[in-house]
Amino acid sequence: MRTFEDFPAGLAQTLGPLTVSKDDIVAFAREYDAQPFHVDEIAARDSFIGTLIASGWHSCSLNMRLVADGLLLDSSAMGAPGIEEVKWVKPVRPGDTLRSQMTVLDSRISKSKPSLGLVRFHFDMLNQADEKVLGQTNWVMFATRDAEPFSDVSRHALAAAKAPPGTTPRREIPPVSANPYFEDLVLGETEELGSYTFTADDIIGFARQFDPQRFHVDAEAAKGSLFGALCASGWHTASVWMKRMVGYRERTRADALARGERPARLGPSPGFSNLKWVKPVYAGDTIAYRSTVTAKRASASRPGWGLVFHHNTGTNQHGEEVFAFDGMVFWERRS
Repeated sequence: MRTFEDFPAGLAQTLGPLTVSKDDIVAFAREYDAQPFHVDEIAARDSFIGTLIASGWHSCSLNMRLVADGLLLDSSAMGAPGIEEVKWVKPVRPGDTLRSQMTVLDSRISKSKPSLGLVRFHFDMLNQADEKVLGQTNWVMFATRDAEPFSDVSRHALAAAKAPPGTTPRREIPPVSANPYFEDLVLGETEELGSYTFTADDIIGFARQFDPQRFHVDAEAAKGSLFGALCASGWHTASVWMKRMVGYRERTRADALARGERPARLGPSPGFSNLKWVKPVYAGDTIAYRSTVTAKRASASRPGWGLVFHHNTGTNQHGEEVFAFDGMVFWERRS
């Protein structure tokens, strides 16, 4: 079993391969990201990309599977605190065979827990034509070679004081924002996307497919981990954010159609940054998701489109933030 000491800076390894089918792409998208260019070949022809492609969150989950099988399952890995940056460079398409090129960038021992080390990785996921489809940089926690089993005390050291439960006032959407095009978006506006309760079956089902580390698939084994109980893969938490975002956009679209308006379209996302899994999401937790517009600019490369930047969060039933990231997406402009 590989421990923290086995990941010196400069270490490189190729993980994979893994082939993704059309059925794989459509099945993931139907569950988490049911935009037309992910679920319908005919509708995809009239989209921003022009062909059926995998959800970016699916691409991240596939990279996670490569990393789990080639690295983490035979190691003392204890999860990741977040993702510095992901760039979706090229679409993943049906039939692509993917592999991930791993490089260790840096490593250090935790100041608060000397039996825990952090390793900073960069992953480039490539397709069968050696084209880079995804780039990702993040830290992963590993137990050291002489680490003692994790106790309740060490687990509790991960948890910050609980924030008092609270609610965000629901704002009334003015008419101009009922079917917003790029020009209508107001910086600082926050949308309530909806909530989701994570069950043990949901957690295990996602993890078996994409992130089968023991604390995501085995409730008994999870008791001996840093988390102390079965918890969701971070990519599961993120994919459900996308699920709630798509649901929110579908409601906006339906309202626009009911008023006889053409709904504003959204294109794909180039990537995201500063993703943080602040606290574990355990079985039974209900996460409320939100999205706030932070900036926008006209696209120089895509006439008729703008690029919108947004900050996104997930908060559990105790009022604690468990998830956050900064994203971007292409948004249609008015004619």
